[in-house]
Parts: sequence; structure tokens; C-alpha cells
Amino acid sequence: MHAAGRADAEVLAPLCFHVYSPFNADPGDRRVCVAHLNELTKNSVTSGLTKRQTILVADDHPVFRRGLVQILEEQFPRARLIEAGNGSEALIAVHEHKPTIAILDVDMPKRNGLEVAAEIRRRGLSIAVVILTMHDNEEFFNRAMDIGVMGYLLKDSVVSEITSCLQTVSAGRHYYTPSLGEYWVRRDQNKQQQKSIQVGLSALTPTERNILKLIAGNKTTREIAEDLFISPKTVENHRSNIAGKLGLRGNNAVLRFALENKSRL
Repeated sequence: MHAAGRADAEVLAPLCFHVYSPFNADPGDRRVCVAHLNELTKNSVTSGLTKRQTILVADDHPVFRRGLVQILEEQFPRARLIEAGNGSEALIAVHEHKPTIAILDVDMPKRNGLEVAAEIRRRGLSIAVVILTMHDNEEFFNRAMDIGVMGYLLKDSVVSEITSCLQTVSAGRHYYTPSLGEYWVRRDQNKQQQKSIQVGLSALTPTERNILKLIAGNKTTREIAEDLFISPKTVENHRSNIAGKLGLRGNNAVLRFALENKSRL
């Protein structure tokens, strides 16, 4: 997954508030937001996409949506821009206009951005979905990644991040706001851990796996021995083999593993 740096963040940061935080402000501040767009885009580097794109922008705040569309028109003059004000309109636009990129706000009425993204994936459409949100939240991030979105941007992103994101996802690669890097690292570590667990479980014999299930059910060694008509010593030998195959150490490691992975057994 790719994350661009914020090389021009110091230049654009004073203006970013006006573009990306208008909805916590009063109407006067919203007008300032639109007035600063030309100055903002003038300070950024215009870069084209690799081919002509149709970009859907779905957000229920018209001022923000129009501001973002204006930025995209400036940055990608060859692109075709489509707007939607809620999730239902977004899906209609997907059907009618067949966008190549869809920028979706999470908090939309009539189906939120994650629901729209999930529906796009369910239909098997070749659309690079980018989530644009105020939520700096690991749960939202992971839900979006699980759905299969290609990009995840926060609404305080500078113009260069938006352009980098669209260029990256249009090339078939992932992009996330750089400040969310730790989320991706933890997600990757968790995926590797889950893969390792699955490999370990596949190495267990049917008897060992059955014993692990009984351990997950809080059965004692004596109870397991009685259930399986074997000696407690044999149960302990199986526990030792299970620990070795799963790389577990410590007196309660097998019990802890069994409880944490009960649904896998």
C-alpha cells in the first residue's frame, strides 16, 4: 500500500482548513472555503491521470462536494466529474455513468459510504473506491479495507494527497492518508499472525484438534481424559505436542490460545 508524504503540507495547511473543515463552521466560513479554492489549487502541482477517468464524488454536503469537484477539475482537466448527494444517488450514478473512480463520504444518508462500497464490490464492478472521511478511526479503516476499497483519505488532506491518491488507485494500487500508517502496519501484522495460526492449526492431528476444542470449552485434563477414554498422561502429551506445533510457551499458553481462537476450532 502506498502513502505519499506531505511535502507541501506547510504551504497548504493554512488554506486546508477552509477547504476541508467547512461543516463545523458557520455559513460565513463556508463562503471563505469556496473563495480560497483557486488560490489553493494554484499552489499545487497539476498532474494528469494515466488515462481519461470518470470520477464520482458522493457527499451529502453540497459546499464540500462542489469544492472538491472544483479541485478535481483543476487537477484533472480531462476527467469527467459526476456528483451524488447521498448513497442511493451514488449507486444510481454508478449504474448510469460507470465511473472508474468513486470518492465516497462515510456519513451519507440513504446508504453510507461503506455500504455503497460494499454494494459496488458485490456487483463485481471495476471501480477504484476511495473513502473520504473525517473519521480518524481504526475500526472504520479496517472495515473499509475489508470491503476492498483502494483508498482512504481524511477530509483534512491537502490537494497533493488527493491527486496522489487518485493517481495511485487508478494504477491499481492502494493509498491511505500517511498519518494512518500505523493502522496499516497493525493490520498487516494481524494478517500475518492469522496466517501463522491457520498454518499451525492445519498441522494438528484430528485428536489434537479435538482436545484443543475441549480445552476451549474449559474442560480439565481429567475431564478430557474421561471424554476421550484415554489417560490424563496421554492428554498432557497431546497438550505438549499442540504447544510445540503452535509455538506456544508457558503454563496457560494452550488454554489462552484455545479461548482466543475458539471460533476456528
